[in-house]
Amino acid sequence: MAHRFEIRKNKAGEFVAYFCHNKESIFWTEGYSSKASAKNAIESILKNGPGAEVIDTTVD
Repeated sequence: MAHRFEIRKNKAGEFVAYFCHNKESIFWTEGYSSKASAKNAIESILKNGPGAEVIDTTVD
């Protein structure tokens, strides 16, 4: 599968959850002090994301 979540450490030593497609990072979370918090963020995205509304605020 080309899509995946990765947990990495940033320069500040915090855990960050990244959503990637192939080798490109699409979006990422804020930094967390624990790996468990980063995993919880991923679980929240998986649970709440599929039904998320898309709002376009641009003006044509």
